[in-house]
Amino acid sequence: MEKFSQFRDRGSGISPFMPSPAPESSLPSRLFGPLIFLLRLPFFLLYTTTYFLLLPLLPSPLRKLLLWGIFALTGTWWSDLQLDGVKRGSLSQQPPSRIPRAGTVIAANFTSPLDAVYLAAVWDCVFVQSFPGSRQVRKLSLWQAVTLALSPRQLADARDDEKLTTIAQLLKEYPTRAIAVFPECATTNGKGILPLSPSLLTVPSSTQIFPLSLRYTPVDDITPVPGGVKVWWGFLWKLLARPTHCIRIRIGEGVVNTVGAANGVSHGETSGADLRRRGEENGDGGELTAEEQRVLDKVAETLARLGRAKRVGLTVDDKKNFVKAWEKRRR
Repeated sequence: MEKFSQFRDRGSGISPFMPSPAPESSLPSRLFGPLIFLLRLPFFLLYTTTYFLLLPLLPSPLRKLLLWGIFALTGTWWSDLQLDGVKRGSLSQQPPSRIPRAGTVIAANFTSPLDAVYLAAVWDCVFVQSFPGSRQVRKLSLWQAVTLALSPRQLADARDDEKLTTIAQLLKEYPTRAIAVFPECATTNGKGILPLSPSLLTVPSSTQIFPLSLRYTPVDDITPVPGGVKVWWGFLWKLLARPTHCIRIRIGEGVVNTVGAANGVSHGETSGADLRRRGEENGDGGELTAEEQRVLDKVAETLARLGRAKRVGLTVDDKKNFVKAWEKRRR
């Protein structure tokens, strides 16, 4: 992979955009994998299609309950959940303030379409898309959040006709739900944490930001390279042809945005064109203050520690170039 050496982080040598190799399959897995896929596929398509069509009509408890059916259909039977710094077996003894809840923000790493499904199943989150260098976000439906992990849309700037807002504004609009943010802005293979978007800096100082790491077994249940039908089909094959999957969840302590009192001022919804104009006028996405950088560093360092990853200096622009090089290689 000498061709892609330029997309390795200079400090750590990590290549966060390179797809993880599939683990070696046993003979029974190779023999029965196609059969398992064919048995699961019609039920999976029927169930997920029905779910997303009825989603706007369902109450929150039922939405969360039915999402676990997707995990059952795909063999994701068990999830390993731990709180950072808390001993195993003492999770139930922790105060409610130690875990994400309504009125808080979840800052999660971004590796797989399953990220959004898990967060929605547990917390019924409001999802947003962050953009590099911008404090504005785009509100997403659950379907949009799931497909963003597969789509090149994650690498694009906000369109002129898109309505953008801030996390602070969404916290006011949805006080009974948590806000889920993928501050790296683009998917990785989980080995590196990209520089975070300053969208987190609009979170009020009274609101906790919970860094949350998601890792998967098998290790290639991820989509670091977005694409078209081939990428979607490849992920669906991995998801349905394997008997079981495991999610490892680590939740850090809540981080307080010490500059949130100033940055939490919301201008309401705006368009992509307004975002770019406002950025030119008042420096949105420009140089951060030292205190703002410390807030983002604390979230990023916690995400790296929880996920046993390294912080890297590669950006979304680097990923755009990687994807172009990867697509040329695949032709």
